[in-house]
Amino acid sequence: MNIQQAKEEIVHTVRAYLQKDEEGAYCFPAAQQRPLLLMGPPGIGKTAIMEQAAAQCGVELVAYTMTHHTRQSAVGLPKIVEKTYGGAAVTVTEYTMSEIIASVYDAMERTGNREGILFLDEINCVSETLAPTMLQFLQNKTFGTHRLPEGWVVAAAGNPPEYNKSVREFDVVTLDRVRQINVEADLPVWLDYAREKQLHGAVISYLTVKPDRFYAIERKNGELSFVTARGWEDLSRILLSYEELNAPITEALVSQYLHREDTVRDFAAYYRLYRRYGTDYGIAELLDGALSADAYQEKVTMAAGGSFDERVSVVNLILESLQTRLREYRELDAKAVQLHDVLRRFRGLSQTLPEFIAANRTALDVKRKNNLISREDARRESWVLSRLEQMETVVRERRIREKDGAFACLKEQLQEDLSRREASVAAVGRGLETAFRFVLDSFGQGQELTLLVTCLTKMPDAQNYLRRHGCNAYLRYADVLLYHEQEQTLQKACRALLGNA
Repeated sequence: MNIQQAKEEIVHTVRAYLQKDEEGAYCFPAAQQRPLLLMGPPGIGKTAIMEQAAAQCGVELVAYTMTHHTRQSAVGLPKIVEKTYGGAAVTVTEYTMSEIIASVYDAMERTGNREGILFLDEINCVSETLAPTMLQFLQNKTFGTHRLPEGWVVAAAGNPPEYNKSVREFDVVTLDRVRQINVEADLPVWLDYAREKQLHGAVISYLTVKPDRFYAIERKNGELSFVTARGWEDLSRILLSYEELNAPITEALVSQYLHREDTVRDFAAYYRLYRRYGTDYGIAELLDGALSADAYQEKVTMAAGGSFDERVSVVNLILESLQTRLREYRELDAKAVQLHDVLRRFRGLSQTLPEFIAANRTALDVKRKNNLISREDARRESWVLSRLEQMETVVRERRIREKDGAFACLKEQLQEDLSRREASVAAVGRGLETAFRFVLDSFGQGQELTLLVTCLTKMPDAQNYLRRHGCNAYLRYADVLLYHEQEQTLQKACRALLGNA
């Protein structure tokens, strides 16, 4: 099972376990809610899909890496209490609440959400003293005397023995009480994720050209060499940061993320080539339609005569540039919509604009403090309030006192934000049409066009734009691609029937 399929299974499980009847009681008996156990090689994204699944289900996530825990932190510390049995007072040992269970209650108190996923990573690498406790938890959902609250689903993850020497095997009794999901590295699924997360174009392009470099763990002559999905993602993030700072990208930097010498050398060389292609083709000018007819034809000839690596790199550079435009459009659109909604809300209130801004800043601080808002939403809300302060300054400078006049001034300034959004819409549309024309002029209806269409189809930002504004070239060639896929499916089915005849 690949990581995307595993995420879908987690989502289905959480929704099944947390389904309620008409009276609000959980339908699925807690005793029969088998914990999910994800087993797979390190660095393929097991933790990431837990975060995505929790967000998709609208529940909280409390995650722990179990190798960092002792029996005391999991079970709690002993304490002496006095009890009465048969009329006689005696002292007995009890345990404080487990740190892990306490964290679940903390999450519920902080967010007000009573449902969630408790995710225990590296569960089969716990210490010898903690192992019996973990087995008990998987079977009974209790740490010591403290039970996991109702409405919380247990999920765990571990690495197979070939990847970790400290792994301990679960016995049949435990395995018979969990749902084991074996997860494997899958490049096509990871590339979809990489484009959605806007990872570096050089990483995406390199792995498209050289898929065999995606994932490897090998021990030779006692030395371990490895490359993982996590390594590629973290490398991508540092590349983007270094480029923004104009810091040098060296093999030494790459080797800090990819621990396989031949892949380090190969990717470092490819990265330099990728950057050179970006300069040679002038992708931003190309998509803007700013090139003269002769300059455009020169780029077409250069691309048509390029190697396979170069052709794929050019398409990925185009996709990277389009993604930048789409991201800018998404941000401008979201800000304009939110600013419009806030202004409409302000108009119906008796507050002055400074009072309204102050009240909303206080509300935002409360949401941030209690983790009731995502970082992206908080950043956007903060921008809206700063924009309102700029607008209020204009109202003050114009000495407008009555509310209707002030609102007319605010509406006039809102139009500036709407104009920026419309300019972004036009830039994306121009870029899409030019991208299709260039790919067709350079490569015809070959695999490069298929790559362009497929990647745009899988980009959430692109699909959001296309649903609202359309693109004739995309619609035309997406239909062609779909027809070919259906044709290939039918041919495959026919061959299977003939083979069975």
